[in-house]
Amino acid sequence: MPAESDIKCANANIRTSTVWTIVLGFAADPLMRWSWPDASQYLRSMPRFVNASGGPAFEHGTAYVTEGIRAAALWLPPGVQQDESALDEIMALSLNPAITEDMALLRQEMAEHHPSEPHWYLPLIAADPNWVGQGLGTLLMKYALQRCDEQGITAYLESSNPDHIPFYQSHGFEVIGKIQHGSSPPLTPMLRAAK
Repeated sequence: MPAESDIKCANANIRTSTVWTIVLGFAADPLMRWSWPDASQYLRSMPRFVNASGGPAFEHGTAYVTEGIRAAALWLPPGVQQDESALDEIMALSLNPAITEDMALLRQEMAEHHPSEPHWYLPLIAADPNWVGQGLGTLLMKYALQRCDEQGITAYLESSNPDHIPFYQSHGFEVIGKIQHGSSPPLTPMLRAAK
């Protein structure tokens, strides 16, 4: 049974492996595959997306992995932002033009749902599909939320897979809206007050 002691911060030496674990974990994600339905396009674009959206976690010591890098969570501390210019570039270079406007509207509404007060943001959490169902996501979530609670700070995320909403709810997150434009799958913003 995995234990909290199996969690470590992902440093520069394991950054690439951590990113690939997340890429594997999102390979069947509705929103990511709407963005890049072609497998080769997904595999070219998703690592860059992971680094742009969650990369600052590596610099801040808030990229967490389980034993063997079987699962990973990239948390952005209060005041730390995603690399929006890198995200803009990835979208411009890789998206099918037919969904570009819908994606721009999604991203705009995502920004509007972020809490105005200081908060921890979880852009990405995933397990290698070979290790799903082993409790690794729960381990990563409890580890990070303990820090949120100690600091008395809210946590925020958007679920890009409706199947995962009950998992987040079991950790105290509440649905605060729904984001969907055009042909996009729904994105569900969720908030958790510190305990």
